[in-house]
Amino acid sequence: MTDWKIASFNANSIRARLPIVLDWLLKNQPDVLCLQETKVQDKEFPKEAFRQAGYHAAFRGEKAYNGVAIISQSAPETVTYGLGGQKDADETRLIAAVIDGIPVVNTYVPQGRDAESEYFQYKLKWFDRLLAFFKKNYSPERPLVWIGDVNVAPDDIDVHDPKGLRGHVDFHPEVQKKLQKIMAWGFIDVFRKHQPGPGQYSFWDYRVKAALDRGIGWRVDHIMATPPMAALSKDAWIDPEPRRAPKPSDHTPIVAEFRI
Repeated sequence: MTDWKIASFNANSIRARLPIVLDWLLKNQPDVLCLQETKVQDKEFPKEAFRQAGYHAAFRGEKAYNGVAIISQSAPETVTYGLGGQKDADETRLIAAVIDGIPVVNTYVPQGRDAESEYFQYKLKWFDRLLAFFKKNYSPERPLVWIGDVNVAPDDIDVHDPKGLRGHVDFHPEVQKKLQKIMAWGFIDVFRKHQPGPGQYSFWDYRVKAALDRGIGWRVDHIMATPPMAALSKDAWIDPEPRRAPKPSDHTPIVAEFRI
Protein backbone atom coordinates (compact mmCIF):
# COMPACT_ATOMS: atom_id res chain seq x y z
CA MET A 1 0.00 0.00 0.00
CA THR A 2 1.09 3.57 -0.58
CA ASP A 3 0.08 7.10 0.35
CA TRP A 4 -2.01 8.86 -2.31
CA LYS A 5 -2.75 12.57 -2.11
CA ILE A 6 -5.45 14.38 -4.07
CA ALA A 7 -6.29 18.08 -4.01
CA SER A 8 -8.84 20.48 -5.47
CA PHE A 9 -8.24 24.12 -6.35
CA ASN A 10 -10.52 26.62 -8.06
CA ALA A 11 -7.75 28.62 -9.73
CA ASN A 12 -10.02 31.35 -11.13
CA SER A 13 -7.94 31.54 -14.36
CA ILE A 14 -5.08 29.08 -14.70
CA ARG A 15 -3.00 31.50 -16.75
CA ALA A 16 -3.35 34.32 -14.23
CA ARG A 17 -2.71 31.96 -11.30
CA LEU A 18 -0.15 29.62 -12.90
CA PRO A 19 2.78 30.70 -10.67
CA ILE A 20 0.66 30.14 -7.54
CA VAL A 21 -0.57 26.75 -8.76
CA LEU A 22 2.88 25.54 -9.79
CA ASP A 23 4.47 26.74 -6.56
CA TRP A 24 1.87 24.88 -4.52
CA LEU A 25 2.14 21.80 -6.72
CA LEU A 26 5.92 21.55 -6.41
CA LYS A 27 5.89 22.17 -2.66
CA ASN A 28 3.12 19.67 -1.88
CA GLN A 29 3.60 17.04 -4.62
CA PRO A 30 0.04 15.69 -4.72
CA ASP A 31 -0.56 12.64 -6.88
CA VAL A 32 -3.59 14.42 -8.34
CA LEU A 33 -4.60 18.07 -8.49
CA CYS A 34 -8.07 18.88 -9.80
CA LEU A 35 -8.57 22.42 -11.07
CA GLN A 36 -11.73 24.41 -11.75
CA GLU A 37 -12.46 27.71 -13.45
CA THR A 38 -9.39 27.42 -15.63
CA LYS A 39 -10.99 29.97 -18.00
CA VAL A 40 -8.87 29.04 -21.00
CA GLN A 41 -9.39 27.40 -24.38
CA ASP A 42 -7.77 24.00 -24.75
CA LYS A 43 -5.21 25.24 -27.26
CA GLU A 44 -3.99 27.80 -24.70
CA PHE A 45 -3.91 25.57 -21.61
CA PRO A 46 -0.36 25.67 -20.14
CA LYS A 47 0.22 21.93 -20.37
CA GLU A 48 3.93 22.33 -21.05
CA ALA A 49 4.44 24.06 -17.69
CA PHE A 50 2.86 21.07 -15.94
CA ARG A 51 4.87 18.64 -18.05
CA GLN A 52 8.08 20.35 -16.98
CA ALA A 53 6.90 20.02 -13.37
CA GLY A 54 6.57 16.26 -13.87
CA TYR A 55 2.80 16.09 -14.33
CA HIS A 56 0.32 14.99 -16.97
CA ALA A 57 -2.63 17.27 -17.75
CA ALA A 58 -6.12 16.40 -18.99
CA PHE A 59 -8.41 19.38 -19.49
CA ARG A 60 -11.42 20.88 -21.17
CA GLY A 61 -12.06 24.62 -21.20
CA GLU A 62 -13.44 27.67 -22.92
CA LYS A 63 -12.47 31.30 -23.17
CA ALA A 64 -13.05 33.36 -20.00
CA TYR A 65 -15.50 30.93 -18.34
CA ASN A 66 -15.66 27.55 -16.60
CA GLY A 67 -12.96 25.00 -17.41
CA VAL A 68 -11.78 21.89 -15.54
CA ALA A 69 -8.53 19.95 -15.47
CA ILE A 70 -6.94 16.93 -13.84
CA ILE A 71 -3.21 17.25 -13.21
CA SER A 72 -1.58 13.96 -12.22
CA GLN A 73 1.79 12.32 -11.72
CA SER A 74 0.54 9.14 -13.41
CA ALA A 75 -0.97 9.28 -16.88
CA PRO A 76 -4.77 9.57 -16.66
CA GLU A 77 -6.86 6.78 -18.16
CA THR A 78 -10.42 6.69 -19.51
CA VAL A 79 -10.80 10.48 -19.62
CA THR A 80 -14.33 11.75 -20.32
CA TYR A 81 -15.99 15.15 -20.28
CA GLY A 82 -19.46 16.34 -19.34
CA LEU A 83 -22.56 14.63 -18.06
CA GLY A 84 -23.30 12.81 -21.30
CA GLY A 85 -25.85 13.60 -23.96
CA GLN A 86 -25.65 16.74 -26.01
CA LYS A 87 -22.48 18.79 -26.19
CA ASP A 88 -22.86 21.91 -24.08
CA ALA A 89 -21.21 23.74 -21.19
CA ASP A 90 -21.15 20.47 -19.22
CA GLU A 91 -17.95 19.53 -21.02
CA THR A 92 -16.15 22.42 -19.34
CA ARG A 93 -17.76 21.70 -15.96
CA LEU A 94 -16.99 18.00 -15.47
CA ILE A 95 -13.96 15.87 -16.25
CA ALA A 96 -13.64 12.24 -15.15
CA ALA A 97 -10.63 9.95 -15.31
CA VAL A 98 -9.03 6.93 -13.69
CA ILE A 99 -5.76 7.76 -11.90
CA ASP A 100 -3.67 4.99 -10.34
CA GLY A 101 -6.71 2.74 -10.63
CA ILE A 102 -8.96 5.21 -8.75
CA PRO A 103 -11.91 6.82 -10.59
CA VAL A 104 -11.94 10.59 -10.07
CA VAL A 105 -14.76 12.97 -11.01
CA ASN A 106 -13.86 16.67 -10.94
CA THR A 107 -16.76 19.13 -11.11
CA TYR A 108 -17.33 22.85 -11.29
CA VAL A 109 -21.02 23.05 -10.41
CA PRO A 110 -22.99 26.08 -11.70
CA GLN A 111 -23.12 28.89 -9.16
CA GLY A 112 -26.74 29.89 -9.77
CA ARG A 113 -26.41 33.70 -9.59
CA ASP A 114 -29.75 34.46 -7.90
CA ALA A 115 -32.32 32.20 -6.25
CA GLU A 116 -35.11 33.76 -8.31
CA SER A 117 -33.30 33.32 -11.63
CA GLU A 118 -33.33 30.69 -14.35
CA TYR A 119 -29.66 30.11 -13.54
CA PHE A 120 -30.61 28.78 -10.11
CA GLN A 121 -33.11 26.40 -11.68
CA TYR A 122 -30.36 25.26 -14.05
CA LYS A 123 -28.14 24.59 -11.02
CA LEU A 124 -30.83 22.46 -9.37
CA LYS A 125 -31.36 20.46 -12.57
CA TRP A 126 -27.59 20.07 -12.95
CA PHE A 127 -27.47 18.29 -9.59
CA ASP A 128 -30.24 15.94 -10.77
CA ARG A 129 -28.26 15.17 -13.91
CA LEU A 130 -25.10 14.68 -11.84
CA LEU A 131 -26.85 12.11 -9.67
CA ALA A 132 -28.03 10.28 -12.80
CA PHE A 133 -24.43 10.40 -14.08
CA PHE A 134 -23.12 8.75 -10.91
CA LYS A 135 -25.86 6.11 -10.96
CA LYS A 136 -25.14 5.25 -14.59
CA ASN A 137 -21.36 5.13 -14.46
CA TYR A 138 -20.33 4.21 -10.91
CA SER A 139 -21.22 2.14 -7.87
CA PRO A 140 -21.17 3.29 -4.23
CA GLU A 141 -19.71 -0.10 -3.41
CA ARG A 142 -16.51 0.61 -5.33
CA PRO A 143 -13.80 3.27 -4.87
CA LEU A 144 -14.62 6.70 -6.32
CA VAL A 145 -13.57 10.24 -5.49
CA TRP A 146 -15.84 13.18 -6.32
CA ILE A 147 -13.98 16.44 -5.98
CA GLY A 148 -14.21 20.10 -6.92
CA ASP A 149 -15.99 23.40 -6.49
CA VAL A 150 -19.51 22.20 -5.75
CA ASN A 151 -20.85 25.71 -5.00
CA VAL A 152 -22.74 24.45 -1.96
CA ALA A 153 -21.97 24.97 1.73
CA PRO A 154 -23.70 21.88 3.18
CA ASP A 155 -24.23 22.95 6.80
CA ASP A 156 -24.24 25.96 9.12
CA ILE A 157 -20.68 25.13 10.16
CA ASP A 158 -19.55 25.68 6.57
CA VAL A 159 -20.27 29.43 6.43
CA HIS A 160 -19.27 32.36 8.60
CA ASP A 161 -22.83 33.69 9.03
CA PRO A 162 -25.46 30.99 8.58
CA LYS A 163 -28.36 33.19 9.64
CA GLY A 164 -27.46 36.06 7.35
CA LEU A 165 -26.54 33.90 4.37
CA ARG A 166 -29.55 31.60 4.44
CA GLY A 167 -31.16 31.60 1.01
CA HIS A 168 -27.98 32.49 -0.89
CA VAL A 169 -27.62 30.31 -4.00
CA ASP A 170 -24.69 28.48 -2.37
CA PHE A 171 -26.41 28.18 1.01
CA HIS A 172 -29.99 27.56 0.00
CA PRO A 173 -32.16 24.73 1.39
CA GLU A 174 -32.97 23.53 -2.12
CA VAL A 175 -29.36 23.08 -3.20
CA GLN A 176 -28.46 21.56 0.15
CA LYS A 177 -31.21 18.98 -0.39
CA LYS A 178 -29.89 18.21 -3.87
CA LEU A 179 -26.41 17.68 -2.47
CA GLN A 180 -27.76 15.54 0.36
CA LYS A 181 -29.52 13.35 -2.19
CA ILE A 182 -26.26 12.70 -4.02
CA MET A 183 -24.45 12.07 -0.75
CA ALA A 184 -27.15 9.57 0.23
CA TRP A 185 -26.47 7.66 -2.99
CA GLY A 186 -23.10 6.78 -1.57
CA PHE A 187 -20.64 9.53 -0.67
CA ILE A 188 -18.86 10.49 2.53
CA ASP A 189 -17.50 14.00 3.13
CA VAL A 190 -13.83 13.10 3.57
CA PHE A 191 -12.88 16.54 4.86
CA ARG A 192 -15.48 16.44 7.65
CA LYS A 193 -14.47 12.89 8.52
CA HIS A 194 -11.10 14.26 9.61
CA GLN A 195 -11.86 17.92 10.37
CA PRO A 196 -15.17 18.28 12.27
CA GLY A 197 -14.42 21.69 13.73
CA PRO A 198 -15.79 25.14 12.74
CA GLY A 199 -14.10 28.03 10.96
CA GLN A 200 -12.60 26.00 8.12
CA TYR A 201 -13.25 27.56 4.74
CA SER A 202 -12.00 27.24 1.16
CA PHE A 203 -13.41 30.48 -0.32
CA TRP A 204 -13.16 34.11 0.76
CA ASP A 205 -14.89 36.76 -1.35
CA TYR A 206 -12.58 39.32 -3.01
CA ARG A 207 -15.14 42.03 -2.27
CA VAL A 208 -14.89 41.60 1.51
CA LYS A 209 -11.90 43.44 2.98
CA ALA A 210 -9.44 41.13 4.77
CA ALA A 211 -11.96 38.29 4.53
CA LEU A 212 -9.36 35.59 5.16
CA ASP A 213 -7.92 37.20 8.28
CA ARG A 214 -11.40 38.02 9.58
CA GLY A 215 -12.67 34.47 9.01
CA ILE A 216 -15.40 35.58 6.60
CA GLY A 217 -15.44 32.50 4.44
CA TRP A 218 -17.31 29.55 2.97
CA ARG A 219 -16.54 25.86 2.48
CA VAL A 220 -17.85 25.22 -1.02
CA ASP A 221 -14.94 23.11 -2.31
CA HIS A 222 -15.18 19.46 -1.39
CA ILE A 223 -13.60 16.02 -1.49
CA MET A 224 -16.20 13.26 -1.30
CA ALA A 225 -15.59 9.53 -1.56
CA THR A 226 -17.62 6.35 -1.67
CA PRO A 227 -17.44 4.30 1.55
CA PRO A 228 -14.72 1.88 0.33
CA MET A 229 -12.54 4.83 -0.65
CA ALA A 230 -13.37 6.96 2.39
CA ALA A 231 -12.32 4.05 4.59
CA LEU A 232 -8.82 4.39 3.12
CA SER A 233 -8.56 8.10 3.94
CA LYS A 234 -5.87 9.14 6.42
CA ASP A 235 -6.33 12.89 6.67
CA ALA A 236 -7.82 15.97 5.01
CA TRP A 237 -7.12 19.66 5.32
CA ILE A 238 -7.45 23.10 3.73
CA ASP A 239 -4.29 25.07 2.94
CA PRO A 240 -5.05 28.82 3.19
CA GLU A 241 -1.57 29.99 2.15
CA PRO A 242 -2.25 30.32 -1.61
CA ARG A 243 -5.07 32.73 -0.73
CA ARG A 244 -2.43 34.97 0.89
CA ALA A 245 -0.29 35.13 -2.25
CA PRO A 246 -0.15 38.28 -4.41
CA LYS A 247 -3.11 38.38 -6.80
CA PRO A 248 -4.58 35.10 -5.52
CA SER A 249 -7.63 33.11 -6.48
CA ASP A 250 -10.58 33.67 -4.16
CA HIS A 251 -10.39 29.92 -3.38
CA THR A 252 -7.60 27.85 -1.87
CA PRO A 253 -6.66 24.14 -2.12
CA ILE A 254 -8.46 21.43 -0.20
CA VAL A 255 -6.49 18.20 0.20
CA ALA A 256 -7.09 14.60 1.23
CA GLU A 257 -4.65 11.75 1.74
CA PHE A 258 -5.45 8.08 1.33
CA ARG A 259 -3.62 4.81 1.88
CA ILE A 260 -4.27 2.73 -1.24
